[in-house]
Amino acid sequence: MAPVRVLIVDDSPTMRGLIAASMRNDPDIDVVGSARDPIEAREMIKTLNPDVITLDIEMPKMDGISFLEKIMRLRPMPVIIISTLTKAGAAISVKALSLGAFECVCKPQNGSAVDAFESVPGLVKAAAKSRTKPLADREATPVRRDDYQPNGNIVAMGSSTGGVEAVITVLTTFPEYCPPTVITQHMPETFTRSFAARLDKLCAPKVSEATDGAPLEPGHVYIAPGGASHLEVLGGRSHFCNLRAGEKVNGHRPSVDVLFESVAELYGKRAVGVILSGMGRDGAAGLLAMRNAGARTLGQNEKTCVIYGMPKVAFELGAVERQLPLSRISNAILELCDRGKKAGAAA
Repeated sequence: MAPVRVLIVDDSPTMRGLIAASMRNDPDIDVVGSARDPIEAREMIKTLNPDVITLDIEMPKMDGISFLEKIMRLRPMPVIIISTLTKAGAAISVKALSLGAFECVCKPQNGSAVDAFESVPGLVKAAAKSRTKPLADREATPVRRDDYQPNGNIVAMGSSTGGVEAVITVLTTFPEYCPPTVITQHMPETFTRSFAARLDKLCAPKVSEATDGAPLEPGHVYIAPGGASHLEVLGGRSHFCNLRAGEKVNGHRPSVDVLFESVAELYGKRAVGVILSGMGRDGAAGLLAMRNAGARTLGQNEKTCVIYGMPKVAFELGAVERQLPLSRISNAILELCDRGKKAGAAA
C-alpha cells in the first residue's frame, strides 16, 4: 500500500518542521510538501494531490477556518487542525469539527513538542481511511418531529472521531420535548462546554454540559464534560447525572462504556442506546449490556461513518440491534421513545 501523502499548512517554519518531524520515521507516511498560508496551499493541493492536510487556524492571507470551509465545499479531503486555538479557542475548534475536520490537535504550550505531536502519525493514517463528505451534504435543513409523544424512555449516545457532525445531525431533528438524552463524545476538557453551547443554539431541546446531580428531564440533552470524570446516570425515585472520578476506560475519560453500563443498570428496557462514528471500541461492551438488559440499540452504518470503528466493534459483538444510515437514526430513536408508536416500528 502506498504511503499516505500529507501536506502541512502552517505559517511558522518551526512548527512546519516539528509537525513533519513527528511523521518522519513512519514508513506509511510521506510528507509531500508544506505551505506557509492557504493561498500557497491551494496551489500545492492541485499539484501534489495530498491524501491528508494538517492545517493551522491563525495564518496570514486567509484564516484556517475559512480555508477549511472552502476545502469541504470544493475538494473534500481529511483535514487535521493543528493550532494553539484548539485549546484557547475551543469554540473555533468545535466549529472546525462541525465543518468536517477529522480531528484537532493542540500545539505545545509548555513541555515537549515531541509529546504534543505524538498522536499525529496515527491520526493521519486514520484520517486517510476516513470518509469525508462535501459540506453541502451536511447543510440540509433538518425536519423536526411535531407528533412525538414521550413514553418515558431515556436515550444514551456515544461517539468519538466524526461524532461531532453525527451528533449534530441527530439532535437537530429532535423536538423541543425530546426524551432525556445523555451523550459521551470523546473530546478534550476545553471543548465540551463549547460543543454543548453550539448544540444549544442549533437544536430545539435544551443542551448543556452535564453537571453533577443534574436531574434527568425531558427536553434536555446532557453532554459529558471532557477530562476529569465519567458521566453516569443514578437515582432512586428521581434520576440524575453523576460525575465520577476514576481511571480511564478503553483509554478514555469520560468513557462511553461507563455511561452505557449505568443506563443498562438503572433503566433496563426503558432505554435506547446509540453508537455513532468513532475510532476504537469504547461503548461496545456497554451497548451490549444495554441490549442484554432489554434496551433497544442502534448503530451508525459503515457507509455514513467518518470512522467505522466503535459501531463496527459493537455490531460484531452483537450489541447493535439495527444498523442505520446517519440520516435515519434520529427518527428511529424517536419512534422507540414514542408512546404512540409500537416498540418495533422504527426502521
